[in-house]
Amino acid sequence: MCVSPCRPIRGMGTSDMGVEEIKRSSRQLRGTLDQELSQPKACFSEESNLLLKFHGAYQQDDRDERIERVKAKQDPAYIVMVRAKIPGGHLTAEQYLRLNRLAVELANGTLRLTSRQCVQFHGVLKCNLRSLIARLNREARITTFGACGDVARNVCATSAPLDTPAHRDAQALAVEITQALFPNREPYFEIWLNGAQLKSGTPAAPDPLYGDAYLPRKFKTGILVPPRNDVDIHTHDLGLVSHAPEGTVEGYTVLAGGGMGMDHGKAATYPHLARPVAYARRERVVEVARALLTVFRDWGDRTNRKHARLKYLVAEKGVPWLREQIQARLSFRLEDPRPFAVSTVADPHGWNAQGDGRFFYGLHVETGRIQDAGDRRLRTGLREIVERFRCPLRITANTSLLFCDLKAEDRAPLDALLKEHGIPLPETYSRARGMSMCCVALPTCGLALSESERVFGGLWDRLDSLLVEFGLEREPILLRMTGCPNGCARPYNADIALVGRGAGKYSLFLGGSQKGDRLAGLVQRSVALEDIPNALRPYLQRFARERADGETFSDWWGRTFTHVPAPHPSQFHEELERRLARPTVPTIEAP
Repeated sequence: MCVSPCRPIRGMGTSDMGVEEIKRSSRQLRGTLDQELSQPKACFSEESNLLLKFHGAYQQDDRDERIERVKAKQDPAYIVMVRAKIPGGHLTAEQYLRLNRLAVELANGTLRLTSRQCVQFHGVLKCNLRSLIARLNREARITTFGACGDVARNVCATSAPLDTPAHRDAQALAVEITQALFPNREPYFEIWLNGAQLKSGTPAAPDPLYGDAYLPRKFKTGILVPPRNDVDIHTHDLGLVSHAPEGTVEGYTVLAGGGMGMDHGKAATYPHLARPVAYARRERVVEVARALLTVFRDWGDRTNRKHARLKYLVAEKGVPWLREQIQARLSFRLEDPRPFAVSTVADPHGWNAQGDGRFFYGLHVETGRIQDAGDRRLRTGLREIVERFRCPLRITANTSLLFCDLKAEDRAPLDALLKEHGIPLPETYSRARGMSMCCVALPTCGLALSESERVFGGLWDRLDSLLVEFGLEREPILLRMTGCPNGCARPYNADIALVGRGAGKYSLFLGGSQKGDRLAGLVQRSVALEDIPNALRPYLQRFARERADGETFSDWWGRTFTHVPAPHPSQFHEELERRLARPTVPTIEAP
């Protein structure tokens, strides 16, 4: 075990300019990671902890144990979260089984599906970290490099395995962009896979794409085949929307500037939805992706990490400026963006035809956590399904799992395995619950202000009763919950968003859209966890009374409350304060 003492965990500590200097002097992200991995200490230095993120891992501690360990004058219970980078969320059966095995042998026995179609391992000890990452690469052919850090993150893509050129191309393009936007991988191979070591002190040439300081912050890409908006296309730094009018993909509309993170009450931070910028022919799309990344590299704010995302460039300098910057880096002329329409961000659950004579099954994984808990033996059940059917899988951006390439005769035995292991079927839970998503939060996330994953199921048990009361159990109402305002579960464009504010307290946002194309507004600054159903009751009750025939909650809200123009993103917090001072949504007393 890793038992040697470490210094206590600290806050952010490193200034923004300090972060930039650490990156520049890291010898292409090597730093002293290799040396520290060989030391018996249970934790990494502050500088190595920063560089570790680029390699796909976050140093954390078990926050449930913090207070008692401080009282006992003990070090924090250090652990590491490791994120596997999986373009388009595609896994073979063998890869999934390897992930499951590694979670049991080297982590806490669970897998966590993420909102970016990745898989996370939690509770990894530092002394097991090199073994886990090496075996992921060697046994599963899955990397962790670039799953975190100031680089291009995992590329999301429409996950439904439909037999169309557009759906196949979305998955292929995810791999192409991933390869094109990778930083130099030699340091990663040296540290984790026993490649040739660069001697300490030997200068390393700047990365040919990223330079010596990489990006100001992370860069996220999503690829969409409309109309189902299963990748939440407006929340990415780079969004690509497929156009295949005659069946074959001709090109992609390019969106830019999406991002969810903000800080409570800080006007310089706000969520922002990506805007259409241009259209590019299919053979030019990767070049556009590289060009946009370099615009962000060169113009992003490196003095304030809270203001360092691409969304602030788009919001403050405008789309015409951004298009000019992209155009200057291309060998061809951009075209104007083409129109597209989206329907819902929801995943297709249950049995669905692929169009090639086979089927896929969509399984809602509540909270994204794959584990055995009581009568619900999800981890065991999924392992047995994959072992039996040897089917490929897709992780969705809503933390669902799709079992692909199934035969008609697989239906009865797969349904039986789900029931045998206590895994809920789509018809057993409300439609809103099946669309919902939450972040990890406590006890492992160092940024969490409130619970999220651990209270999500209990909250939904109460909300489902409310939906049944008003006859809304089959309505597509999008609810998302996060333990802090950084927005990992993409709350700010949902119908209902619960954003952690403090212990047991949440800010309540309403009025986004189940299509993902509208931002929500703050209606209650702080509501206690136990009071959330009562806080939502008047809005759900009014919707049930006033809705037109077939009208969704999103459309009803838009028709009723958002008839005024939306404010500029920089006025996001001012608009929230105005709404709180003069509520636009009347409180409705329950009868």
